[in-house]
Amino acid sequence: MSMALSLKKDWKPICDIKFSSPPTELPQELNIDSIVKKKKLADISALPQFSVAPAPNSSRDRNEWGKFLNFLHRYDMVAITGFEQYKFYILPPPIVSISSTVNIAYQIGSICTRPRDCESGPSNGGDVSSSRPKFPPEEDLANHFTSETCGGSQSRVMQDRLHGKNSVKIDQSYLKTLGQAHSGWIFGGIAELVDNSSDAKATKMDIFVEMIKLKKSGKDVPMLSVIDDGQGMNHEEVIKMVSLGHKQSGYDDKDQIGRFGVGFKTGAMRLGRDVLVLTQTANSRSIAFLSQSLNEGKDNIEIPIVSYCRQGQQMEVDPSAQSESLAKFNLKAIQDNSPFNKYLIGEKAALFCGGTGTQIYIWNLDEWGSECCLEWHDGLKGGSSFHQGDIFIRSKRSRARLGQLNQKVPLDYSLRAYLEVIFLVPRMKISVQRKLVKSRPLANFLTNTIIATGDILGRAVELILGFSQLEWDQASCGVFLYWHGRLIEAYKRVGGMIHSADVGRGVIGVMDVTNLMDDQDGRVWVHNNKQGFQDCETYACLEQWLGKKADEYWDNNFDSLSLDNEDNCVYKPDCEWVQCDKCRKWRMLPPTFDNRELPMQWFCYMEPFKGKCADAEQKVKPGIVAVSTKRSGYDCMLKGSRSIKMEPDADVSGTDDKFVNSEDVQHPTLKRLKKGLPRHEDAKSPSLNKSKKR
Repeated sequence: MSMALSLKKDWKPICDIKFSSPPTELPQELNIDSIVKKKKLADISALPQFSVAPAPNSSRDRNEWGKFLNFLHRYDMVAITGFEQYKFYILPPPIVSISSTVNIAYQIGSICTRPRDCESGPSNGGDVSSSRPKFPPEEDLANHFTSETCGGSQSRVMQDRLHGKNSVKIDQSYLKTLGQAHSGWIFGGIAELVDNSSDAKATKMDIFVEMIKLKKSGKDVPMLSVIDDGQGMNHEEVIKMVSLGHKQSGYDDKDQIGRFGVGFKTGAMRLGRDVLVLTQTANSRSIAFLSQSLNEGKDNIEIPIVSYCRQGQQMEVDPSAQSESLAKFNLKAIQDNSPFNKYLIGEKAALFCGGTGTQIYIWNLDEWGSECCLEWHDGLKGGSSFHQGDIFIRSKRSRARLGQLNQKVPLDYSLRAYLEVIFLVPRMKISVQRKLVKSRPLANFLTNTIIATGDILGRAVELILGFSQLEWDQASCGVFLYWHGRLIEAYKRVGGMIHSADVGRGVIGVMDVTNLMDDQDGRVWVHNNKQGFQDCETYACLEQWLGKKADEYWDNNFDSLSLDNEDNCVYKPDCEWVQCDKCRKWRMLPPTFDNRELPMQWFCYMEPFKGKCADAEQKVKPGIVAVSTKRSGYDCMLKGSRSIKMEPDADVSGTDDKFVNSEDVQHPTLKRLKKGLPRHEDAKSPSLNKSKKR
């Protein structure tokens, strides 16, 4: 008994077809999902087949059937459609006529997906009777792909299907799940984007929030913009970035932060529901749209991508990446579901100024109650450092840390404060709300600095410990742990710091644990959100070693002596530093130089360094203690402040004996106290220890 159904493309009818003995009961219509080269489908001839013949209702149907078969025959293409667990492959006929029959191969066991490419139409179809389907010369699913093609080639996916392997589909709710990797701290999502810019060798990066109007609602909503001048990404790299995980290179680059292949997705989806990526290399430009709004209600995640290549002075659609019709369809999908029309996209592309880089725009930002989770301020023009623009976490809550009692930790809720210390050796210029962030490499801003070395599980480690007046004022302390030059844990309390708010107050440690947390087999002991370390033997030994060194430093330096009649004494860093705005290297200032005389933009050839950018960067060394009546390096410092330099104990500093001209020193009266910090509320800072008995 023969059966008939309507065969459609883009939900537009081609022709009715009739057949007998189908493998399963079929619906009244089948829509062609995609068309691919036959050579991409390995062993398709080994699949079971059945024949179909045309059953035209009009001359129009006969003509469309002939055109359809001619297209398959001429380009050796296979049309793919599916129903329930079946996948059907309409094979190219050996001879073409308006009455030709064709063979259909079928496969059982793979999950059917229906990617919306340039040949796909709206599900409601509209008035299909007057429209005719179009057949492009070749289909490439990688340019408007579903999760089935993510992380691998289309041919490999098709081969897996032909051999009966199961594949899965990814519901759009998975995008929201990705964002939960940074559910505890939204700045972790921004850090992922900063990491990508750093890996792309960007020298400048701008992060700001501005208002933009949504087309559908007409409302003005905040949009987070992240723009860098890095190397940009070509089409293949964009596919890799938006794929839900990808194979990692076996090459270990100590300067490469990205490692897990999920940073962009987890970061962007934590910040907002929709993200547009515009990236440009020397010879290409690509636009990608990762959106929860676009995929809402769909059975599989779809990500429109449009790629262009340079043709002389113009950017034209890249035919090697997608067909022109596919590019037009994807671009329309982006424009219809985002605030970006062709004029705004052109305006943003002009920001590249002929160079390279990547622009990321995120809207429908995450909410805190009825407000946006982020709070932003543009700052004042010409204002002091206290009036710079910033982006805050609206709740302004401090992150939970073992042993921490203070509730005011700016790094936890101020993006500017976080970006000041995010890199161990900062090179990239980062602006927040269009105001430059002044980098603060922590090791350069400590006093009474020591360098502790040791061995953990056979690997050499080095820890810089010192005292920070700023952290003392905020009742903070702890160790900053960096991995591949990027901050992973801040204010990690170890040793006695865990059990008392007074022990270790103001003491800061800085350590790079890359060598310790990277295994030789390529495994790393860092969480994939890069905000903590895994529970492992290496980390447990590290905590124990850090606690021992921090306790020794506290006992040896801040124990039994106090400066009398100097209740307002504060500590200065061992050295003042300045960063060159060209080479981004840090230069040490002479002790007699007033850093307030530095211009806003400083270069190596200027006073007082008078050198070249090619000169080697100076390193932090154990230094002497500098005590003054006002802080140095902060805005409260006034001209004419007196300073007293005291020779450190040789056992503490590890340096050779130094002396200070006695005529320039006013000797304070020393008074021996009980062991530990003074308990009265007016204590301003910990005392210095002279462990040598008089």
